[in-house]
Amino acid sequence: MHASGAKRLASLLSERQDEIVASWTETVRETLRGRLTKAELSRQTEELYAAILSALESGATSIGSPGTAGLTASLAELSQARARSGFSVTETAVSIFAVKDALRATTGDSEEVISKADFADFSAFVDSLGLHTAEAYVAARDALITEQSEQLLELSTPVVKLWDGIVGVPIIGTLDSARSQVVMERLLQALVDTNSPYAILDITGVPAVDTQVAQHLLKTVVAAQLMGAQCVISGIRPQIAQTIVSLGIEFGDIVTKATLADALQYLMRQSGTEVSRRAARSVL
Repeated sequence: MHASGAKRLASLLSERQDEIVASWTETVRETLRGRLTKAELSRQTEELYAAILSALESGATSIGSPGTAGLTASLAELSQARARSGFSVTETAVSIFAVKDALRATTGDSEEVISKADFADFSAFVDSLGLHTAEAYVAARDALITEQSEQLLELSTPVVKLWDGIVGVPIIGTLDSARSQVVMERLLQALVDTNSPYAILDITGVPAVDTQVAQHLLKTVVAAQLMGAQCVISGIRPQIAQTIVSLGIEFGDIVTKATLADALQYLMRQSGTEVSRRAARSVL
């Protein structure tokens, strides 16, 4: 498509704006099956139409042409909104492609209104917009999935205050590199926020401990020690103890306890608070 063709299309779109926007909105509404209000859908369609019209008036011949900044921004905004609202990539892209049907429905097959060459050029232009929208949707969806994964990691790794000066991190499930980083960050921040000199890493809910998991635990404990806190690992079940021994994993001078109650009792005594095992269990 040449710049002159783009401007001819812009003139046609401007003349028949109300008809094309109405037809476009109705087609998209049927595709989305009422999942957007008519007012919201009309607003989105009108904004996109204005952006397309502005790009064509500037002589844009493709999505990468000068003068399409406003159009690409509108497409990105639409993609992000649809991704967060749970629409599929097909539903999102069809919302762009449907403008071709709207133009054809409005002009019919009249060569006097729009030539086949101009319609073919417009069709190719809209196809590039649809592909750009699909790519923007996938990027927005990936970003949303990453954000949700990070939130789930934080929710699955709570840091709780067990006693004055003692915080605990109950770890449930597999401890991989990404999660161990979250555990370390949240524990260190909790030590700063609460000014606690003691911490407990409870691995009762960790199904298995291998060399990698042990390394993650050791790094977290060392990080806590560098913050001036004493860290105890609890939840060492018989099966885990056997695995640790068979793998030759050395915890060095790090204190380990069989249960969280044992670890809490130990640290309370370290802090100068005498408490029985039964009392420690009642705290938990």
